[in-house]
Amino acid sequence: MAWLVPVGIWAVSELFGFGRGDSAPNPTYAEIEARRWAERERDRAIRDLDSMRVEVAQLTQSMQSMQSRTLRFQQEAISAAAAAQQKNQEQMRAMFDAVRAADAAHFAAESAARVATEEFKKKAQEADAERQRTQAAFEKAQRAAETSKLDAERLQRAAEEEKKKAAEAVAESEAVRKVAENNVREAAAAKEDAEKRLRDGIQPVLTPTPQEILAAQAKIQYQENLFHFAVAGRAGGGKSSLVNAFRGMSNRAVGSARTGVIETTLTMGRYSDPDERCQHVWYDLPGAGTIRIPDWQYFNAQGLYVFDCIVVLFDNRFTQTDIAILRNCRRFKIPTYIVRSKADQHISNIVREMGYESDDENADRSQQATLYLAAREQLVNETRHNVKANLAEANLPDQKVYIVSSSCLRAVAKGNQPSKVIDEIQLLNDLYTEAQARRVRQSGGVSA
Repeated sequence: MAWLVPVGIWAVSELFGFGRGDSAPNPTYAEIEARRWAERERDRAIRDLDSMRVEVAQLTQSMQSMQSRTLRFQQEAISAAAAAQQKNQEQMRAMFDAVRAADAAHFAAESAARVATEEFKKKAQEADAERQRTQAAFEKAQRAAETSKLDAERLQRAAEEEKKKAAEAVAESEAVRKVAENNVREAAAAKEDAEKRLRDGIQPVLTPTPQEILAAQAKIQYQENLFHFAVAGRAGGGKSSLVNAFRGMSNRAVGSARTGVIETTLTMGRYSDPDERCQHVWYDLPGAGTIRIPDWQYFNAQGLYVFDCIVVLFDNRFTQTDIAILRNCRRFKIPTYIVRSKADQHISNIVREMGYESDDENADRSQQATLYLAAREQLVNETRHNVKANLAEANLPDQKVYIVSSSCLRAVAKGNQPSKVIDEIQLLNDLYTEAQARRVRQSGGVSA
């Protein structure tokens, strides 16, 4: 508050112009009023100043008292602070001791904990390793158990399968045994039947295998574009001469089939037609009824089942050999032509039996011609009647018999017209018609 006194004095001085060096002019009423007001304000300011001084004094005294109390308080505070500081220091030392003890205890605890932790970790690792080993052993044991189970199931299935197979094998062996017994019985019955049929003159039926068919085709040099004629029959029936006659060749011509009084054809002979336009091949087969080739084996032994046409040739009489050939040809659907050869010789023999001597110079030629015609008719009728009876007895259908002589057949084959023709022309026509029909069938055409 001490600063308020100078300020108040300065304000009054300024108001009334105290202290200014210039002289004021005569004041006006306003100035007088202002001066009065200023004086009143100065007096009041002085009074206020005195009051303020009193107050300042009081304040100063109060402040001094307060300073004394403050000083005392400060001293007490200092003493208390010193005591507190000392106590605090003691507490700090105690705290530091406690902290050190706590630190030591903490360190010890940490060390113990660390040791314990490491020991725990070690034991935990060992326990985990042991657990893993146990788990691995368990899994291995489990896998082994599953494998054993699968193996057991597989072995059981295998055992059941083997048991089933064994049962099937037993059943199959039983079936095989029954079949074998049946086959033995059938074989025995077939043997008995075959022996009986052989005793009765009935020959067994033999079926060639596919390998035998191929071998037979290779043997005769079979070609699809050719027609293969085979001349078969008993030995000495004139097969070679007939083959030569079909080809229009004499028995002494170059390339002809060998002929003779005895059986000269021991192996199959293959002969092409002299006319290259004729796609025919003729085969001269060994005769049946010899020691080498028994009658009932003749058809299969000669591979007759691969020929396109078979001429069954006989001389004096129609035999069981010829029947066997025809029966087998019927089985294989092979066209057959029954031919009696040596017609000229047979007619001459019949003429001589009628009393005609060919060396009689006085013989009547008209009589000779009449006897020839009668002998020819007798030969034809007897031959056809005999063959028909034999076919009927063998349960075979009747078919035409061609009666020919090699000399006439040769002349016809060369394009001539001999006077003593019997069936030579018709035989050649029928054979070539058969070949032509086969050629048309192979080409997919229709025979006219």
